[in-house]
Amino acid sequence: MTQTTLFDPLELGATTLRNRVVMAPMTRARTTQPGNIPNELMAEYYAQRADAGLIVSEATQISQQGQGYSFTPGIFSADQIAGWRTVTDRVHAAGGKIFLQLWHVGRVSHPVFHNGQPPVAPSAIQPKDTQVWIVGDDGVGRMVDCPMPRALSADEIGGIIADFRKGAANAIAAGFDGVEVHGGNGYLVDQFLRGVSNQRTDQYGGSRDNRTRFLVELMTALADEVGADKVGVRLAPYITFKDMTDPDIVPTILHAAEKLDPLGLAYIHLSEADWDDAPVIPEDFRHELRRLFHGKIIVAGGYDKQRAEVILAKGLADLVAFGRPFVANPDLPRRLARDLPLAQPDGASLFGGNHLGYTDYPAYA
Repeated sequence: MTQTTLFDPLELGATTLRNRVVMAPMTRARTTQPGNIPNELMAEYYAQRADAGLIVSEATQISQQGQGYSFTPGIFSADQIAGWRTVTDRVHAAGGKIFLQLWHVGRVSHPVFHNGQPPVAPSAIQPKDTQVWIVGDDGVGRMVDCPMPRALSADEIGGIIADFRKGAANAIAAGFDGVEVHGGNGYLVDQFLRGVSNQRTDQYGGSRDNRTRFLVELMTALADEVGADKVGVRLAPYITFKDMTDPDIVPTILHAAEKLDPLGLAYIHLSEADWDDAPVIPEDFRHELRRLFHGKIIVAGGYDKQRAEVILAKGLADLVAFGRPFVANPDLPRRLARDLPLAQPDGASLFGGNHLGYTDYPAYA
């Protein structure tokens, strides 16, 4: 056990953090249309929460092909880059640090985003019980089933890695302190890692080496583009929604961590299930991950101050990310430090809309 607390500073790769409280990436769907452009409202939202040691932005598609939900931001057009620059300027002016989460949803999408064409995936396998949020011409958002995707060719896989590389370069140009790849929760990177969604017979499917190849090639490209110490990845070994139950995923994630370790990445961010009957990540997994990967580890998923302090004290994580608590508590680090009561978010205003349920939550008086 160590004396490390949530409020100790930390060197995270090239970035100095004031504390170990991370604002987790959360989709809020507030972009300006058309074009999925970050805006002044988003800049206010993130700046209000800049007391976090690190903010990881909402998931941001690296190309039009990477989009799966309405009103989510991109990082591939000049207008999107300029919009994000407004956000990073406001966060930095408030003393904060912010990474952009790079995203490709793969099969978790719909033809409405792709000129009527099917989404892409490692293999043509339709996810069961999986829906995306689409806002219709009437302005109303609805959950819609994901259709059958088409399988990517090997050449197209290289093109997607190039899109991620460009997205990382665009993020740095927009003023971000670094980037995080969304490699979990059933999206494209996760789809390559799991045999349930990846049944390829080429170099990207089959063995653990092959199923981790896309991730390793992707992270290698980003480290080369912007510097490994400005790059992290989010992984979700124990999350199985979006039809992603795979008995081999935990050893596959550990295999991937070992292969990523020589790159010198800033961190691995573990996305943990946070519902009532969610699987608990066993400590032997956490110890093994520490043994195989020597960068920093962020954990996220239903943590409160007590759980956060315990896992830091055990040395099994270096930072703890909070999601929903940051929605209604823009001053969350101060509330945690002083044991102040936490406000509860309004679930009806989480996705889409205006400032209500977004920037109107007050700091604790």
